[in-house]
Amino acid sequence: MDMEKTTETRKSGKRTLLLSVLMSAPGPLIIGLGLTVGRSTTQLADFFRRSAELLAIICAYVVYCITNRDGHEDLQLKARLEHLTNLFVGGVMCLSGTVMLVLAFVSETEEKGNVIPGLTIALLGVIANTLFWRKYTKLNRQNPNPILAVQARLYRAKSLVDGCVTIALAAVALFPASAAAVWLDMAGTAVVAVYLVYCGIKTIRESKTINA
Repeated sequence: MDMEKTTETRKSGKRTLLLSVLMSAPGPLIIGLGLTVGRSTTQLADFFRRSAELLAIICAYVVYCITNRDGHEDLQLKARLEHLTNLFVGGVMCLSGTVMLVLAFVSETEEKGNVIPGLTIALLGVIANTLFWRKYTKLNRQNPNPILAVQARLYRAKSLVDGCVTIALAAVALFPASAAAVWLDMAGTAVVAVYLVYCGIKTIRESKTINA
């Protein structure tokens, strides 16, 4: 009975990761197209963040499928692959945060243009990422797995980040020419960047501890 439950949890984890990939894929494309009509720092930073996170999610999906397939008995290889995947995800979070922080300080205080595409994606992201956060947390509780645990943390960060991005872009959309919108745009980018770097460092440290 326990074996059947574990197998079903693994299948559910695989389906959830695949759904994560499919739902994350359109984000960078839509925001990238939105950058042709808008010049918000937050929107530009969000484009880099989503692109990097998509690569990390794809990597996590591939490794999860390899390490959880039937007949996979090499525990040492499994642990190494999970360790490298979590290091990659943590590194992506740190890199994304660093890029966003740099953009926040070098951005120009000019008219930001149309930020509606980025705002729409961010708003939908709050909803979708919160659901994925809860789903990964539940799956990891049922069958503890390093990849699922890190995905839960990644999606928690993504949901909070999208909340900040939504607020910043909403301010730019409603008050495009105001000083408050400019500062909120920069502040939103900075908050997102610092939180991503924090989560990335924490993920890398915990991955090293587990591997040790």
